[in-house]
Amino acid sequence: MRVGSDVPGRIIRVPGGVAMNIAMALSRFGLKPDLLSAVGRDAQGDELIEAANVRGIGTNYVYRSEDLPSDIYMAVEGANGLIAAIADAHSLEAAGDKILRALSDGRLGSENTPYTGPIALDGNLTVALLRKISTSPLFGAADLRVAPASPGKAERLLPLLDHPRATLYVNLEEAGLLCHQTFDTSLAGASALIAKGAHRVLVTDGAKDATLATQNATFTQTPPPVMVARVTGAGDTFMAAHIAAEIDGADHENSLSQALEAAALYVSGDTDI
Repeated sequence: MRVGSDVPGRIIRVPGGVAMNIAMALSRFGLKPDLLSAVGRDAQGDELIEAANVRGIGTNYVYRSEDLPSDIYMAVEGANGLIAAIADAHSLEAAGDKILRALSDGRLGSENTPYTGPIALDGNLTVALLRKISTSPLFGAADLRVAPASPGKAERLLPLLDHPRATLYVNLEEAGLLCHQTFDTSLAGASALIAKGAHRVLVTDGAKDATLATQNATFTQTPPPVMVARVTGAGDTFMAAHIAAEIDGADHENSLSQALEAAALYVSGDTDI
């Protein structure tokens, strides 16, 4: 598909968004995630909450706004990959730190007893809120897993780049944006992010090599080859699979391998959304 094309195709509507995609994948891997987000009190919001609940995803901590509509993401995909996408996350941005109340009011944690489990954090949040999170004691004991949401929002993650408890999940383009460079390989991108002070990073490059890097070691692997049926949500599935593998006790090398296999399976269309 090229710019300006008018072609036959299929239009489908599915529950999504970075956090929702990660939560759905975590649920498929046998975990029970909870969402911290903003969803409108409209028909779309009710449908989204129901979609989460039937998948075993907790929604008790979701901020339901009376006057903000539910956000929407629209992607156009062709056989040659993602053509274009629009993310309308204005309600999430307007809600601000209201979505974090459960981490401060005692339901999940407080400043004196911060939450200690894994938190998947996405770059759809505003720069101001991400900067606040980077220094907040509410996140000081958590296992932070951070994704930029899209290349257009990659630089929002700069305040979290050198966070001592953060793992960054980025693709090769996003790694370049964070480092203000261009990289040819995932290994080069991951190494540059570590050199800039990152605690741990995972850099993907589509069907090419992916690299997990820490301050002390690097691991590079190639995903299994598959026919591509979809691309939106692949990175979120990769991230969720890696989190689930580590929770299950996998080491760096095996967790990377399991994440790549799960993402390839998702891209092939052989898993349910």
